[in-house]
Amino acid sequence: MSSPRTVKHRRNLLAIALALIAVSPRHACAQVAAVAARPFQAVPALPYRVVTNFFKFPKDMIAGETAGVAVNAQGHIFLFQRTKPMLAEYDAKGNFVHSIGEGLFSHPHGLRIDADGNLWTIDDGSHLVLKLDPSGTVLLVLGRINTGAEADWLFNKPADVAFAKNGDIYVADGYGNSRVVKFDRDGKHLKSWGKYGTATGEFNLPHTVAVDKAGRVYVGDRENQRIQIFDSEGNFLKQWTGIGYPYGLVITPDQHVWMADGGYDRIVELDPGGKILGAFGEPGHQPGQMAWAHFLAIGPHQTIYVADVLNWRFQVFARTAPTTNLTQYIPSVRMFWGAAPSVGWSSKQTEMPTK
Repeated sequence: MSSPRTVKHRRNLLAIALALIAVSPRHACAQVAAVAARPFQAVPALPYRVVTNFFKFPKDMIAGETAGVAVNAQGHIFLFQRTKPMLAEYDAKGNFVHSIGEGLFSHPHGLRIDADGNLWTIDDGSHLVLKLDPSGTVLLVLGRINTGAEADWLFNKPADVAFAKNGDIYVADGYGNSRVVKFDRDGKHLKSWGKYGTATGEFNLPHTVAVDKAGRVYVGDRENQRIQIFDSEGNFLKQWTGIGYPYGLVITPDQHVWMADGGYDRIVELDPGGKILGAFGEPGHQPGQMAWAHFLAIGPHQTIYVADVLNWRFQVFARTAPTTNLTQYIPSVRMFWGAAPSVGWSSKQTEMPTK
């Protein structure tokens, strides 16, 4: 049996804990919301089928990891990959047109096309965001090559870029820094917000960014498994949780948000309120399956293009007739993630004779 003194001490500790929770409920709730994971349920199966052998690659192309994909107003597809050619244009039927920007890139990551048809490349290896015209001429440089740091003019492994109607630029400065950086259309720094963490307005790898027609900024806070939504000045508005891992985001004219969920390897459609409307895909290596669905783009006829990193391919999905089916794949475990040191013959050589 506890002594009266021990009981009193425990009561005091409990009172202190309750007081701390009471004075900072928003922070406590934010912490829980960012990390708690609810079990997923079956959702409507989005009507898509994989189209194999769509792209007619040049004969001298070397296979390797894929990174970003974008579609212009003419339906031409631009592929960004970690092998040669790193950036290339294909027509609407998948025929190779030409390579772009040879020698400009180190480790391709993200790719976007603005309203004027310019290409924006995000290179997390060289810490650069480049604006190119369709021929590959460099129009704007943000950051300094091979210089990763945190400053108004520097990034550390940036991940993605998005644009507002007035031309303002938002960069998800994601791997080395944990922030969003805003510039005007000419590249003048306007502001930055965010830091590493799990509370609202904080990030654990801001991996993707998109802007809706109202100017709200959607940030895929990847390792916190949420999308955070801000106004154009970086003020937190709300967050969507229980959606998976947002690797890549696209907002369509109807203001639906399409997400490449690279943790659970599926494509997800969300309504303007953050409700999951449907999904397709699953982890794996067969056609239609994915291993790190990295970024996506949506072209004419709602065709979806996906950079499928670990499978070294760009997958194409054509829309089909709607059905009432539910998804058979229900995410539960993050695939293709985690590792342990190898313990084998070579790891024991310091303990064995070499001859």
